[in-house]
Amino acid sequence: MSENKSSYIKIKNDRFIVDMMYAKKTNMVGRAVYKEINWGNIAVVHVDLWERLEELTKVLEKEKLKLKICDAYRPKIAHEIMKKIIPIEGFFAKTPERSQHCLATAVDVCLCDDDGREFLFPTKVDAYKKKYCEQVLQGEVDEFLSYLKKARHDYFDEKMKNAISNRKMLKDIMESVGLESINHEWWHYNLPNGKIDRYPLIQLDVKELG
Repeated sequence: MSENKSSYIKIKNDRFIVDMMYAKKTNMVGRAVYKEINWGNIAVVHVDLWERLEELTKVLEKEKLKLKICDAYRPKIAHEIMKKIIPIEGFFAKTPERSQHCLATAVDVCLCDDDGREFLFPTKVDAYKKKYCEQVLQGEVDEFLSYLKKARHDYFDEKMKNAISNRKMLKDIMESVGLESINHEWWHYNLPNGKIDRYPLIQLDVKELG
């Protein structure tokens, strides 16, 4: 929608690494859904979220860190495709209207060093592992759901102190600019009250974003 394009920003900054997981096949749905719908490796957020992220660049630069953006705005059609592939309750929001990704008010992220090397966390973003992806796509979810416990902010394992320390560092950094976490996904951060009653569900066109 042309009338809304000024409210959305394509992330371009040397402190952010855009690596959209659904633009390639190495994700839990096993398909490059964003590429299939001609969206691709593009990270877009609402300007209100961008203001927080832009503020974050000062912290990242000072600490010699980079933030990898693994998901941001999610087109409605992409959400619907992924929900059909993995209908597990709680993995994707029930409808696009309930997903802050579809409203461009959420990001999935992880920290990297100044050279772009990803830090160790309790899981990969989205808890991706090839074997779990293969199982889930076959309808076998029990092992994956058990593994998902490691994605929680309150998960602790004495053997994973470094990964858990990195999880806390990410949380501290993201919350320092006023973003919110959710308990069951260490990688997800969103605007407080960044929901449908304040932000519209729209279909953005890549060409309109420049």
